[in-house]
Amino acid sequence: MNYLEFEKPLAEIEGKAEELRALARANSEMDVEKEAAALDRKAETMLRDLYKDLSAWRKTQVARHPERPHCKDYIEQLFTEFTPLAGDRNFADDHAVMGGIARFDGRPVVVIGHEKGHDTKSRIDRNFGMARPEGYRKAIRLMDMADRFGLPVITLIDTPGAYPGKGAEERGQSEAIARSTQKCLEIGVPVIATVIGEGGSGGAVAFAAANRVAMLEHSVYSVISPEGCASILWKDAEKMREAAEALRLTAQDLQKLGVIDRIIKEPTGGAQRAPSEAIDAVGKAIETMLKELSGKKPEALVKDRRQKFLDMGTKGLAA
Repeated sequence: MNYLEFEKPLAEIEGKAEELRALARANSEMDVEKEAAALDRKAETMLRDLYKDLSAWRKTQVARHPERPHCKDYIEQLFTEFTPLAGDRNFADDHAVMGGIARFDGRPVVVIGHEKGHDTKSRIDRNFGMARPEGYRKAIRLMDMADRFGLPVITLIDTPGAYPGKGAEERGQSEAIARSTQKCLEIGVPVIATVIGEGGSGGAVAFAAANRVAMLEHSVYSVISPEGCASILWKDAEKMREAAEALRLTAQDLQKLGVIDRIIKEPTGGAQRAPSEAIDAVGKAIETMLKELSGKKPEALVKDRRQKFLDMGTKGLAA
């Protein structure tokens, strides 16, 4: 387990419990289970207390945890018959964006998401989940196909933001993001988006202009990262804690503002502590949201989606 900065006291207790059990494994005559169980109980209480009321900055740290389940994990556990489709038919295939046809609960759908990777090699290959223009154009191609065949679109969002490199800008990064956002808004099929980690800037909105937007309990969604915001406002990236609070980037704040529709509860200690449980919770939420949109005509889906985004931020402003 990789421990976050604020989890260091917890790491010490869990580490001591593991040391006791390691000693017992090395010496069969030692009976340490009673002491180890007491430490387990203490660690469990501390874990609940730590996660009971996380600050915005701590939620940001949890959302970025390297052991949180990523898009690939969700696709493998929730979807069957997944057939990945590659390339934007224009420049290249962007590995930061996964997408294809699959079945969700037996129903054919199109699934699209950001993939960050799990180790050094895969993270470099996936560009840490930062999509280039060809990634957004691939998503547009998939959404066009979904619209043509009447397939719901399910998106899984986990990106620090679109890739800001020179090549991406030369190939029309902002235009690709805008076109992807536009495509989300205009297709006549249900679009369901879930922020499973970071929802950073336009790179996230390009997949999140949906009929229903959900967030995992400890995920974040904002126009800019706390460090980027602090660098611009205070010329000091170390003021990221203040920036995180000001951005109102937590699921709880965004639900009050009407930016998202649903918060999906995570296991105690975050999705990284029980990935399979967290993925199942997301699957149940997607199933519920699909049922809510079932039977709606294309015109109604488009109208409701556009109105939803026009209304964002008009409630909860006094909070």
